Amino acid sequence: MAARATAVEAEEEDAENTAAELGSYKGEVVLVTDCEEEIMLLWAIQQPIFSKHNAYVSQSSLQLKIDACGRSLSILQSPSSLATPGVTGSVMWDSGIVLGKCLEYSVESGKILLQGKKVVELGSGCGFVGCIAALLGAQVILTDLPDRLKLLRKNLESNLYGHVRGSATVSELTWGDGLHTDFTDPLPDFVVGSDVVYSEGAVTDLIETLVELCGKQTTVILAGELRNDAILEYFLEAATKEFVVGRIDQKQWHPDYCSSRVVIYVLVKK
Repeated sequence: MAARATAVEAEEEDAENTAAELGSYKGEVVLVTDCEEEIMLLWAIQQPIFSKHNAYVSQSSLQLKIDACGRSLSILQSPSSLATPGVTGSVMWDSGIVLGKCLEYSVESGKILLQGKKVVELGSGCGFVGCIAALLGAQVILTDLPDRLKLLRKNLESNLYGHVRGSATVSELTWGDGLHTDFTDPLPDFVVGSDVVYSEGAVTDLIETLVELCGKQTTVILAGELRNDAILEYFLEAATKEFVVGRIDQKQWHPDYCSSRVVIYVLVKK
């Protein structure tokens, strides 16, 4: 009870840490200044373990259908690949659905503008978020490890047909490796990703890539499921050394796609 009471007090103090906007995101964000307090707040207030797991996805299905941007998207999955250690991007997770629909809702409500913007998606997996960004008018580079690109390309071909306001290409990217000039010339307007924080080792490489990929005008939007508080805190501690970090309140997400198991952060370079 004491921990929850402290978390409630911390939540009440969020108003003092709320910024009008961060980077190119024109909605309000709660600035993350104390990483330990942020973790306590998320787990005590949102209580993710009591929320429905896989509310918007089914990892056993070969195909996931979801309406977005005025069309029905059909996302191919490869459930059998989950048997390979470390391979999770072959299927969809709630954080990807929530982020994609949040981008759509944010554009509709004027919080972000993606038309004509360069967007790099990290850990694209099945490509849902990147498809959404392209349909919203962005010039998107979807990235992942070499063995994930075949499924990614299939989903682009299946869903980005006919009139598409933006464009999408697929490129190999290993975090921590040097970046090709396609990524950095010019630097992206936005970097997006879902479920990219999953181990301490990956965090180090992720931050290195984000630092190299981002300029002062780049806005990073990352979504993730609340699974491991220690790893998330490790990420926030590392991120806040290089970036100003803010959390998007669920009131600003798509009203039909919210989950207490998911969190969305905005990062801009210091």
